[in-house]
Amino acid sequence: MSTLDLVIRRAHVVTATDDTRCDIGVAGGRIVALGESLPRAAREIDAGGRLVLPGGVDGHCHLDQPMPAPMKMADDFASGTRSAACGGTTTVIPFAAQAKGESLAAAVADYHRRAEGKACIDYAFHLIVSDPTPTVLAEELPRLIRDGYTSFKIYMTYDDLKLSDREILEVMDLARREGAMVMVHAENSDAIAWLTEKLLAAGRSAPAYHAAARPAPVEREATHRAITLAELVDVPILIVHVSGGEAIEQIRWAQGRGLNIYAETCPQYLMLTAEHLGGPGFHGAKCVCSPPPRDKASQRQVWEGLANGTFHVVSSDHAPFRYDDPQGKRLGGKEVAFPHIPNGIPGLETRLPVLFSEGVVKGRIDLHRFVALTATNPARLYGLYPRKGTIAVGSDADLVVWDETRHAVIRNDLLHHAVDYTPYEGIEVTVWPALTLSRGAVVWEDGTFRGTAGSGRFLTCGLPEPARGRRVAARIWE
Repeated sequence: MSTLDLVIRRAHVVTATDDTRCDIGVAGGRIVALGESLPRAAREIDAGGRLVLPGGVDGHCHLDQPMPAPMKMADDFASGTRSAACGGTTTVIPFAAQAKGESLAAAVADYHRRAEGKACIDYAFHLIVSDPTPTVLAEELPRLIRDGYTSFKIYMTYDDLKLSDREILEVMDLARREGAMVMVHAENSDAIAWLTEKLLAAGRSAPAYHAAARPAPVEREATHRAITLAELVDVPILIVHVSGGEAIEQIRWAQGRGLNIYAETCPQYLMLTAEHLGGPGFHGAKCVCSPPPRDKASQRQVWEGLANGTFHVVSSDHAPFRYDDPQGKRLGGKEVAFPHIPNGIPGLETRLPVLFSEGVVKGRIDLHRFVALTATNPARLYGLYPRKGTIAVGSDADLVVWDETRHAVIRNDLLHHAVDYTPYEGIEVTVWPALTLSRGAVVWEDGTFRGTAGSGRFLTCGLPEPARGRRVAARIWE
């Protein structure tokens, strides 16, 4: 065995499928040995029998994404990845977003400039396709997919992002040909616009009415339509940030028919309800996200979906807008009407501790499913496995030693993002990472951030596992 840079002794290693106690040997940033009594290394860490899990892969987050003025995201790649590392996440996949009328390739180049020299953990890019012109479909997108940008998000809502059904079919057809993964934000745009007009005409403009403008049927209908379009093209899709039972029913129906429909949810749909949007004064704006949190019954249905395998991924959907900021929730320095409140909530750092505490510790999901939902499955879905998302010889040494004795109340002043609030303020968690390693380098240790801006590497992605094999089959259509 070659000289080891690092050995983690007495680790209780749990992956999506296995549970063992062993030493972990690391060299050159990769795991090179799993076994007992490994040779001494340049650095030794005694895990003392504590849990060691794969570093989290957050497959849906937004960092320094260009926004229409005056909106501006609070987290860039430095603060965002710092926050992720402190919460046990070692890989993030934010979005290079195309603006209508602009080149998709130019959006990717701009996003690389924004990330360069800032990230302290590894990162890849999804694409956002908002303008699938003939040039984008024939030239730019196929080239980008082949260059390692193998997943992209499309929207069924938001005027500056939404695609028509015909455009969605064209994009899905390309994804089938090229072997890419399509992520779908499923909400009915016309229904939202109609409801919003009715609410505003009645003087109902407070943050609480964001939920009234986007009720469950709006998500249910769009989810069913996205599934139908994917069935026509015969392409796998991932429905992102699913909020409750009505959309879950559509996904279960499709999965029961053998369709390749994948689903993601987020901690906000497990921990928040629509009542949080009706907080005192304008404070409900802190919880404005789309789809909105729903009710306690919806929370139970989402937990059930995590336990029974309906959901494949839990992501943060981190969208970092400050609350008390004219570029954030108080847009232009005002308490704006709900349609104008910047959409999204922060959650990169809290995703894993909240899900571990509320899910594993409380017996709603087991530890293997926790690892699958937060690390292994996103790595598989986005073409990063087995480099990321597991603990195996040959994988990157992205590892988290968990402290299962730490009881803490989440407070924003304890977090490491650049946002001035957390929607999870006051929630008690019973675990937190004691140590986070990115490719064998310590980035978080016993309450102290030890990472370095610029040490994170950009990752090109292989073909997503659900799309493999369909690329060849698609040649029949050509």
